[in-house]
Amino acid sequence: MTDRKDELAANLAKVERRIADACAAAGRGREEVTLIVVTKTYPATDVRILSELGVRHVAENRDQDAAPKAAACADLPLTWHFVGQLQTNKVRSVAGYADFVQSVDRSKLVTALSKEAVRSGRELGCLIQVALDAGESARGERGGVAPAGIEELAVLVAKAPGLRLGGLMTVAPLTGEYAGREQAAFGRLMDLSTDLRRSHPAATMVSAGMSADLEQAVAAGATHVRVGSAVLGVRPRLG
Repeated sequence: MTDRKDELAANLAKVERRIADACAAAGRGREEVTLIVVTKTYPATDVRILSELGVRHVAENRDQDAAPKAAACADLPLTWHFVGQLQTNKVRSVAGYADFVQSVDRSKLVTALSKEAVRSGRELGCLIQVALDAGESARGERGGVAPAGIEELAVLVAKAPGLRLGGLMTVAPLTGEYAGREQAAFGRLMDLSTDLRRSHPAATMVSAGMSADLEQAVAAGATHVRVGSAVLGVRPRLG
C-alpha cells in the first residue's frame, strides 16, 4: 500500500503542478480551480489514499461502481460528483451519495432527481451538460443538451425542490466543428456560462478539461477540472 500511496502522491503532485502552471499562465489564482479526481474503475482503497493526500473532490460515472465505493468511503471528508450519463432508474441510488450530478441534460432527469433529493432529504447540486457536438435541437454523442436548450433546463433545475443549479459541464467533442479544438470548445462553454449567469447569478461552476486538456480548460476559465488517468494511472484492459 505504501508503494501505491507513493505512486499516487507523485502523480498528484505532477497534476497539481500542471494546474498551478496553467493558472499562472492564464493570470489566475490556483485557488480558482478545483481538482476533481475521477476514480472510476479504481477501488475504494485508492479513494481512501487520495483523501489522505488531501483530495476532497472525487467523481464516478457508473452507479454500480460508485454506490458501493461511496458507502465504503462514507467516513471521509469527500464531495462526490456523478459525471456519467444517468438513466432515471439509477437516480434513487445516485441521489443517496452524490453531492453534484454534472450530467443533467433532459427534463425527465430533472424531475427524477428532484423527487429523490426531496425523498432523501438532501440537496443536489446540478450542472447542465452541454453538447458542443449537437445541432441546435439534438443531443450530443456522449450525452448533453445543445446550447439552445440550456436556459430551459436551467429554469427547470432552479425551480425544482431539492436541486441547486451549479453551472455547466462539457466534454471536449470528438466530432463537429470543435473536434480537436479543445481551447475553442472550452471558450464556447465559458461564453455560455456568462449567458447563463445573467439569469442565474449563482450558477458559477464551469466543469471542463480532463487529463489531456486541463491546461486548455484552465486557460479558458474553467472552475473545475476532472482528472483521472493522470492521477491514478491507466488500468490494463481486462481480457
